Amino acid sequence: MNKGSDIFKKILLGMTFVIMFIHMIYNDFNFIKIPPLKGYIYVPEKPLLNDSTWFSGEYQLHQEDYVNSNFGFRSLYVRLNNQMDFCFFKKVNANGVVLGKENYLYEEKYIQTYRGQDFMGLDSVDLLVAQIKFVSECLAKRGKQLMIIFAPSKASFYPEYIPDSYPKINDSTNYKFLSSAIKQTSLNVIDFNKWFIDNKYKSKYPLYPKYANHWSNYGAVLAADSIINYIQYLRNIDMPNLIYDKIDMKQPFGIDYDIADGMNLITRLKSVDMAYPRISSEDAKNKTKPNVLVVSDSFYWGMYYFGIANSFYNEHFWYYNEQVYPESNKYSLLVDELDIEKEINAHDVFIVMATEHTLSTIGWGFLENMENYFSSKPKKIKVLSPAEQLLEKKNAIMGDKKWMEQITEKALDRNISVDSMITIDAVWLLEQSKAN
Repeated sequence: MNKGSDIFKKILLGMTFVIMFIHMIYNDFNFIKIPPLKGYIYVPEKPLLNDSTWFSGEYQLHQEDYVNSNFGFRSLYVRLNNQMDFCFFKKVNANGVVLGKENYLYEEKYIQTYRGQDFMGLDSVDLLVAQIKFVSECLAKRGKQLMIIFAPSKASFYPEYIPDSYPKINDSTNYKFLSSAIKQTSLNVIDFNKWFIDNKYKSKYPLYPKYANHWSNYGAVLAADSIINYIQYLRNIDMPNLIYDKIDMKQPFGIDYDIADGMNLITRLKSVDMAYPRISSEDAKNKTKPNVLVVSDSFYWGMYYFGIANSFYNEHFWYYNEQVYPESNKYSLLVDELDIEKEINAHDVFIVMATEHTLSTIGWGFLENMENYFSSKPKKIKVLSPAEQLLEKKNAIMGDKKWMEQITEKALDRNISVDSMITIDAVWLLEQSKAN
């Protein structure tokens, strides 16, 4: 009996040493390719070792945090833990994600907007509509057009799968009143939120994915086609149209699986096949390509990647009115580095697009800057720099008593300073504000 017990202990000890050795070797050689985790993952930088950081204990503190976030096979273990939590407890280990009925996935902030939790008020709606009208009229005098686009929202599209623990509070939503007010004007508007809901059961292919936050790839293609057609109507021109006469049916990926990707599971969630049009553009010969500027949240990324810009001559995408694309694909270029007058002169059509959750901040400073310019107050476009945005978030956290209590608890759990924990939460807030 004792002999058998000794053998078992030796085997267990040997296996422990083997596992530790494999981890140590993997950290240096990465001999197995393990997919990295997706979504926003906080990865601390390797701490600097010198006399000051060593004797103050700062190096040891940050080195522990660094090792805990970078040890071998960490991504595999995280995925295994997430898979077990999801399979056995229906728990989703992804920030801000809500598991709905029949495993439909939502971002909580869209449910909150659908419930009417962030209604800006009727006075703010009226002021915003007046501002949009003013900017649109000023651009029209220069032979240019402003388009307002309401992108769809999953909570409005699939309210039947929202958990019962999120009952609707009221019908006073930003979308309801803003869309109604704008449609009573002569402004150029496309309401994809309404169109998607109206065609929910009429569309041949799914317009919204089960495991994603944004419209489906197919839905984005239909929307892009509509945008091109509307620009042609507004400017009385013939543009190169999108061609998508062939469609492949596949299991969802990319924008059709973005929330599920962020859950970092080992196995993929089952879904109906989604439609993926094979996209090309008409020959640009004898066609007119307008100069287009798009200010939008993340709902424009799908169109941007499949090539809507092939129908434009000088297309720019200002992501949250902060980063400038396509330039930022090669080097960092921010909107506040540009001259507003040059940008107005360089473009024919200005598109401002937002989904329900971001309507209260639609334009993200773009409309205000345009209003200031046309009000004989020309100035360079100004938005908060990344450092200023981070400081703003940190100040908001420090001004919230309950949040600071949570910060203190998390700092103790991680054995880091309260200031470091505030910075971590502030960075997370900034990332969340850009992840729609």
